[in-house]
Amino acid sequence: MLILKNETIQVEIDKGELVGLLVEDHQYIHQKGAPGWQHSDTEMFPIIGPTDEAGYRVHVPRGNAILDQHGHLREMEYELVEQSNTSAIFRKTYTKGTVLGNSKFPEKSTAQRLLWPFDFQFEKCFQLTKEALLIEFTVAGERDMPFMLGYHPAFKLHSVNPRIVEKNREVDLQEISDAGNKALELPDCEHLVLRDKRDLEISTSGFGQFMLWTQVPNMLCIEPITFYPYSLPQSELHEGFMHLEGEEMKFVVTLKPQQPKS
Repeated sequence: MLILKNETIQVEIDKGELVGLLVEDHQYIHQKGAPGWQHSDTEMFPIIGPTDEAGYRVHVPRGNAILDQHGHLREMEYELVEQSNTSAIFRKTYTKGTVLGNSKFPEKSTAQRLLWPFDFQFEKCFQLTKEALLIEFTVAGERDMPFMLGYHPAFKLHSVNPRIVEKNREVDLQEISDAGNKALELPDCEHLVLRDKRDLEISTSGFGQFMLWTQVPNMLCIEPITFYPYSLPQSELHEGFMHLEGEEMKFVVTLKPQQPKS
C-alpha cells in the first residue's frame, strides 16, 4: 500500500488503484468488499462500454480490434515508476498485436482473448496538493491512434439523500439507479459536486462529460468520459473515437474534499 499525505488529506493507492481518500475520519472512496462493486477505481481504455453485441469486434483503421467491455487496461498491471511523499506515477505499456487474456471469460464473456493493433503507453499520476488530489492521465502512442478514455472511480456514500449538483441541475440517487447499467449521462460537464455528509468537488480537463452509475445506496460511481457509449449501437462505437494528437495527450481529474472546519 502506497500512502500520500499532507496536513489534512491521506491518499491510499494499491498497485495504481485509488483505494482511499481520507479527511479526518471521513472516507470518500468506496471500499472493496462493501456492497456495490469489487473495485474502487479503474480506467476504461481504449473503449468505453460493452462490445458483446458486436461480437467483441470494434472497427479501427487497421482492421477489427478485439475488445471486451471497457477495453484493455483492466487486463494489465501497473508499474510504479516514481514516487514521493505527495506524488506517485504508474505506467502500463502495450505492444501492438499482443494477445491478452480476458478475465471476464468464460463466466461473463465469450471472448477468450483480446487484441489491439496499436502501441500505447498509459500513465496515471497522483499529485496531492494542499487542498485536493489531482489524477493526471497521459496517453502516448502512435499518432492518430483511435481511443476513448474514461475514469471509473467509486465513492462511498454516508447520507440517506446524497445527490449530484451540476450547473443548475440536481440528480438524486434514485434517478441514477433508474438509468440501470447504461448509466446516467451528464453531457457537456466538467465540474460537479457530490453532496453528501461531506461535499466532494470533482472537476476535469479533457474529458468533457460524465456518466453516473450505481445499484446500491452506499456507493456511487462518478465517471469522467470522452464519449458516452450508449448513444450509438455497439457496431458503430468506432464513431465515438477521438484520435491521438502528436505524441501524447493529457487528461486531468481533480478531487477536492470539503476541508474540516478550523
